[in-house]
Amino acid sequence: MQAPAATRRPSDGSHSELDENHLEVTRRTSALFPAREERERWDNFLTRELARAYDRVGAGSVTPTLDLVAFGNELAGFDFRTPRPLGELLEWTIAQMEHGLVHVTHPRYFGLFNPAPTFPAQCADRIAAVFNPQLATATTSPAAVEIEAHVIRSVADRAGLPAEACGHFTTAGSEANYTALICALTRSSHGFATEGARCFQGPPVFYASRESHLAWLKIAHMAGIGRSAVRLVATDGCGRMDANALAHTLRVDCDRGRIPIMIAATAGTTNAGMIDPLVACAEIARSYGLWYHVDAAWGGALIASDTLRGALNGIERADSITIDAHKWFATTMGCGMFLTRHASVLSSAFQVSTSFMPSNVPNRDPYVITVQWSRRFLGLRLFLSLAAAGWAGYGKHVERSIALTELLKEKLLARGWAILNDSPVAVLCIQPPARFGDVRTIVGRILSAGRVWVAAATFEGREIIRACVTHGETTTDDITELVNALDCAG
Repeated sequence: MQAPAATRRPSDGSHSELDENHLEVTRRTSALFPAREERERWDNFLTRELARAYDRVGAGSVTPTLDLVAFGNELAGFDFRTPRPLGELLEWTIAQMEHGLVHVTHPRYFGLFNPAPTFPAQCADRIAAVFNPQLATATTSPAAVEIEAHVIRSVADRAGLPAEACGHFTTAGSEANYTALICALTRSSHGFATEGARCFQGPPVFYASRESHLAWLKIAHMAGIGRSAVRLVATDGCGRMDANALAHTLRVDCDRGRIPIMIAATAGTTNAGMIDPLVACAEIARSYGLWYHVDAAWGGALIASDTLRGALNGIERADSITIDAHKWFATTMGCGMFLTRHASVLSSAFQVSTSFMPSNVPNRDPYVITVQWSRRFLGLRLFLSLAAAGWAGYGKHVERSIALTELLKEKLLARGWAILNDSPVAVLCIQPPARFGDVRTIVGRILSAGRVWVAAATFEGREIIRACVTHGETTTDDITELVNALDCAG
């Protein structure tokens, strides 16, 4: 049946031109949206080649072996004018990753706390990439939003926060800590939402240990209160915030017209894994009516262990908590968490309403409780990992890391090395025997050999070698090789 004359397509051949254009566009974009059979072939290729690369990394150098000059020349050849075959591109990219990174997935990477990710977390990334949900609202992604909320409630409960606690996943700990400061400022003065720092009668300030993560300086800058608002409190000589120094600094600031807003205690300092006196900090915060935040970005994983979680006594009194799932919970990178007992403050801090969003529900739609708007499905990584291993499985993972750290400590002490920190988490601040020379030279020799990776750092003003044992596949043989590498570098 023909279409009515008024709606019939013209017979001037324009439809054939459209068809030809469509075929040409399809030909040119098939690399972006290949047929299903092609996708399956490349998926299988990637699975196979990535597994082989992972094995080669574990048997090879921890440090980069890339020829940067050759790499730069190759990279310059990508002018993006002439398309290249996908297979060639995938092989090239895997090779660059294999040779051009410090390999945190290597079992002898004893660096920072971004260990090899769990396999369930890697599966989660593949699933999220295929469905690509936008987690701005629960209306558009109800399953994904509720999965994340469920995990947040479970982690908050494990940390000892009340049942009404809420929060969300973040890109990392810095975003979570930034959220804490915004909440603290919002609760401190109703005028902050509209007037910013001008609403305060004096300069707003907050308190963190001088051994805390200095992302706090950037956070204060972004929040508009200035880097001088970060009051870095002296430590007790063992890497923990000195509660007496905190109380003294608060009194002096009040006398000088500054406006205290928040105390940010650290549960697992970057260099030494020290935990600030959480109970004492909570008491001081309560006495001054301040927001109490605990940055437990990596030490927070202790909540998984029934035998070790006591080291975090006092965290349950926090107004908010930061925990990074991509650290000791070993998800893929870019997976932090912000937890708070004050749902109403969180909502008021980030509430906004626009006509183009399908819903606007406080404490449910993520775009009205986070600094982000468009949001990736981050929480699936921890959901699948927790669901697969349970809290008990994660507890064993944490306990095993600490047991290996103790083994490393015993071996080093037996060979005349010194350990300067006394941390309940899996990191050692190592001081070489005096005859070995300076720390940075020793570390440089170790890294050039490529067999293990450690870092040079400072602890209480002293140069140290920092070794962190959080990789889930590190063995006792790897610990022995680290000890031998340290001895050989001296």
